[in-house]
Amino acid sequence: MYKTVDASRIQISQLMLPSHSNFSGKIHGGYILNLMDQIAFACASKHSGAYCVTASVDTVDFINPIEVGELVTMKASVNYVGRTSMVIGIRVESENIQTGKIKHCNSSYFTLVARDDNGQSKEVPGIIINDETEIKRFLKAIKRIETKRQRQEEFDSTSFSLKDYIKQLEGYRVKIELSRN
Repeated sequence: MYKTVDASRIQISQLMLPSHSNFSGKIHGGYILNLMDQIAFACASKHSGAYCVTASVDTVDFINPIEVGELVTMKASVNYVGRTSMVIGIRVESENIQTGKIKHCNSSYFTLVARDDNGQSKEVPGIIINDETEIKRFLKAIKRIETKRQRQEEFDSTSFSLKDYIKQLEGYRVKIELSRN
């Protein structure tokens, strides 16, 4: 079975209240992450028809702050599907409702896994992509997955040698003081 990206696309909007702010008066990043996790869950569950759990969150960059009183809109879509997992792309925008000015605040990628009634991983429908943007999103997800896998293999390898990398730290603000155990 296959489903289109549009079949599970979700958008939510919420007014930001003072209770959502941090000590500097901006909307707390943790609150925004919570909303993002909720929309990712909804999008993945809609696509898979199953309960889903968040497996990882990739690339959370807070680009612009969100102010109290702004309307935050989050847009989520399935960017990639594996056998049991889905990468959900989320775009966060805030709007000053008096001026109409819209800011891009954040984009992120949440990986969720579908579960059956016994808590086991469950196969998800494939995805039908039907425009160039959706193709790019799928390809970018593949690239992020490959890069993450390569990085894990490189640094988790039993053949990893610190001396092969130590020179790369020159020019960074780091002082190395290795113990002599």
